[in-house]
Amino acid sequence: MALEDILKQLNANPADVRFSELCKVCDHYFGQARQSGSSHRIYKTPWTGDPRVNIQNSRGKAKAYQVRQVLKAIEKLESKDASEE
Repeated sequence: MALEDILKQLNANPADVRFSELCKVCDHYFGQARQSGSSHRIYKTPWTGDPRVNIQNSRGKAKAYQVRQVLKAIEKLESKDASEE
């Protein structure tokens, strides 16, 4: 599935997202996770504090509140990039 399609799905229904698809989106925007050996994958963001990008696998699905955090982080990242141009 293309990244654009995954983002549409994240926005449309955050409660029904595959963990692997959320990982693909996070890897694209934030690079490789700094921790991936445990049940959590933690991504580095160019800011401190919220929104944090810390996701975990829940039986193959991503947790809805974590999907919403990722969407907020992407929005913040894109608005930061736009303001620097």
